[in-house]
Amino acid sequence: MEPAGHARLRGGDGARAPHRNEGTMEPTPRKRFNDLLIAASGEADPVERKEIEQRIWGEFGVARAVLVIDMSGFSELTQRHGVVHYLSMVRRMQLTSQPVIESHGGVVVKYEADNGFAMFPDSLGAIRSAISLNLAFGAANILTPDELDIRISSGIDFGDILVVDERDYFGNPVNRASKLGEDVAGPGEIFVTREAMERIPADAEIEADPMRLSISGIEIEAFSVRYRETD
Repeated sequence: MEPAGHARLRGGDGARAPHRNEGTMEPTPRKRFNDLLIAASGEADPVERKEIEQRIWGEFGVARAVLVIDMSGFSELTQRHGVVHYLSMVRRMQLTSQPVIESHGGVVVKYEADNGFAMFPDSLGAIRSAISLNLAFGAANILTPDELDIRISSGIDFGDILVVDERDYFGNPVNRASKLGEDVAGPGEIFVTREAMERIPADAEIEADPMRLSISGIEIEAFSVRYRETD
C-alpha cells in the first residue's frame, strides 16, 4: 500500500495535480522537502551539505511523541478468510482509531496496510491514547466473533522528527516506535521507550515495568505499560 504522503494526486481531468499550490505558486511542503533532499544528496561540499540538513530540520523538524500501532494476527486471518475480510478489518481499525487518537490530542499521520502512525505533543497523550485504543477494541470484540476481533500492539517513543505536511514523518523515534509496536509488542501490549517515559508527569498515574530489549542489534531501554483491560 502506498504511504499517504506519497499518494499521487489527480485533478478532475485525470491529469496529475501540479506540484505547486494553485494561485500562490508556492511549492508544496512535500515538493520543498524532496527538493532539499535532492540538493543534499548531490552536494559534494560537506559544509554546504550540513547547511542544507540544518535547513531541513529548521523547516520540518519538531519534537513529538510517536505512536505506532499494528494489528495482530492478520497474516493468518488473511490466509484463512481472504483479502476482503482483511481489508474490511483494516478499515474498521482506521475508523475506530482515528477519533480515539484525536481525542487525546494526537494527529493521525498515515495508515499503511494494518499499521497506524500518529504523533502527539507529549508522551502522556500517546500512552493514554494507546490504552484507550485497547479498551475500545476490547469492548468491541465482546460483540464480534473471533474472526472479526481486532487486537493491536503499540510502540511509543519521543524525540525530534521530520514532519511533512502532517502526512508523513521520519526520524529515529519513528523507527524505534515502529520496532516496538510491529516487531516486539504482542496483542494488547504497549511498549514505551525510556526517553518517552521520562516525560510522563509523576502524578499521571501511569504504571509500567522496565525492560531492556535488543532489536536488530540495537539495545533499547523501554517500559511495558500496565492498565486494566476493562474500565
